[in-house]
Amino acid sequence: MGKSTTAAMFRDAGAAVWDADAAVHRLYGAGGAAVGPVEDAFPGVTRDGSVDRARLAAALGGDPAAFERLEAIVHPLVAEDRKLFLAACAADHREVAVVDVPLLFEVGADALVDAVVVVTAPAAVQRERVLDRPGMDEAKLAAILARQTPDAEKRARADFVIDTSYGLEHARSAVHTILAAARAPDFKSRRSRLDD
Repeated sequence: MGKSTTAAMFRDAGAAVWDADAAVHRLYGAGGAAVGPVEDAFPGVTRDGSVDRARLAAALGGDPAAFERLEAIVHPLVAEDRKLFLAACAADHREVAVVDVPLLFEVGADALVDAVVVVTAPAAVQRERVLDRPGMDEAKLAAILARQTPDAEKRARADFVIDTSYGLEHARSAVHTILAAARAPDFKSRRSRLDD
């Protein structure tokens, strides 16, 4: 969809950005908090003190129960990492903090943020972009999509939508428009709207 590129645009515009995928990489890396628990749950998936993603993928084998076991280990660690990031942003008096979360609605994290920005592109564009990634194929794409809230539902639930199929300048302009709206004195947080 262009989520990472758009997150970089927020960073370039002065927002602090936390990336869930990067947090998982840190947690899976040497000395990461997820390494031991993941190895305990899926013996043989680590190498040289890190989680080996290829071995983990093979151990998961598309089994929904295995994914649930993994998520029960990793999601709380990711949530703690996000919490520490947001606390650091608050302590530094950062005006805007962006959390880049691929499964925002699926894990209920939309209730924790002031606004939700959904980055979208038509299905054909998404498919082409994903299949251009190294090691990606139709089966992996289908597995990813099966675990996600449908794009139409995400767009309907969003406060802001950026359609990246219109190009980088359109996305960059949308980022600046969203930041201006978030910084406006009359901006009302999603959390306060949910409490109404």
